[in-house]
Order: sequence, then C-alpha cells, then structure tokens
Amino acid sequence: MHDIVNLESRGIPAVAVITEQFRSGAKAQGEALGFDPAIVFVEHPMQDRTDEELVAIARQALGEILEALVFSNQ
Repeated sequence: MHDIVNLESRGIPAVAVITEQFRSGAKAQGEALGFDPAIVFVEHPMQDRTDEELVAIARQALGEILEALVFSNQ
C-alpha cells in the first residue's frame, strides 16, 4: 500500500492488485494512511497456482485494472 501512496503522491497513477482474503486489511491500511487507493481484488490464494492459472486471473482482472488506472487519474 505504501508503494501505491508513493506513486500517486508523485502523480503516477497506480492500482493495487490484492486477493480477496485481504480486502478488510487493505481498507484498514488505506484508512490508516489517509488514502483511498484504487484496488482490484482477485481470487485467493495465489500460491501453488500454475502459470496458466495466474495468467487467467491476470487476464480476468486486466479490464478492471485499466479502468481503475484511467478513472483514478481524473
């Protein structure tokens, strides 16, 4: 989350990609930092996934990530 805050504070659009398991933690950390980052949540867990499964998850999230990048900067 600190990386997203750092990038955004320098005018660089950024999106955090976080698994669903950490939704409440991401919200709490954003609030603690006084920041409402663009976040895309993906399915959990990531470990033990095959390369093909990870690519599928990334492809599924790509549209939402791009949309968040475009609209978080407006």
